[in-house]
Amino acid sequence: MRANAYALGAIALWASLAALAVSLGHVPPLFLTGAALVLGSVPSWPLVLRDPAQWRIPLRTLALGIYGLFAYHFLLFIALRHAPAVQANLLNYLWPLLIVLLAPLLLPGMRLRWTHVVAGLLGFTGAALAITGGRAPEAARAWGYLPALAAAFIWASYSLLTRRVAAFPTTAIGLFGLVSGLLALLCHALLEPAVQLQARDWALLALLGLGPLGGAFFLWDKALKLGDARHIGILSYITPVASTALLMLVRGQSPSASLVLATALILGAAIVGMRA
Repeated sequence: MRANAYALGAIALWASLAALAVSLGHVPPLFLTGAALVLGSVPSWPLVLRDPAQWRIPLRTLALGIYGLFAYHFLLFIALRHAPAVQANLLNYLWPLLIVLLAPLLLPGMRLRWTHVVAGLLGFTGAALAITGGRAPEAARAWGYLPALAAAFIWASYSLLTRRVAAFPTTAIGLFGLVSGLLALLCHALLEPAVQLQARDWALLALLGLGPLGGAFFLWDKALKLGDARHIGILSYITPVASTALLMLVRGQSPSASLVLATALILGAAIVGMRA
């Protein structure tokens, strides 16, 4: 139950990502990612100042953290630039299903049951309905979907491989975010034009960093350390529904029939997976 509570906390923070991203749509994506990740690492700084050993981790573990946070967001933003955003986001939400299906391959002692496969497919169907509204994805600019698929694989494999490296404190997630954010800012300086932000932009950027690109990572790590990755992967299907619902609320839109059906499918998938 504690693992599920941490996972649901991370999911709740990730649900705000779309609404915040829409409000900061004029900010270059690499700068947005880098600044948010650096800000997201700030809560861990006081703990590290008291005990610097919290960030003394093997290079292999740090490389895994950079792989997860930097590579995932870099590929996701590339996909959103070069493919229709809705369809790219849909492919990105393959990562909960991949967590469920890859767990027996990457984690020792795990066995995939047929009920987990059914739950995963139900959950992805619900995610597809939540994001696309039941419309078929466009075929144009299909090459841009490849980074979205790669991003989904990276986040799923990162989430599972954190259980394969030497144990590290959750505070080390701050180091992952700091280094990943600095790399993203370096890429921004090389690839994107300079940006000037207003006070409102910095306030929204702080919310983004402390929430979906910061606090969510700490909660997610705690959930993975305490719980079953297959169950947590299935719970993650709540993310696209919650994100879509919040975005509709911000825009003053009413829930559609497809969103209601998506909610039922995702909650059903969570129940089936937990019972398995």
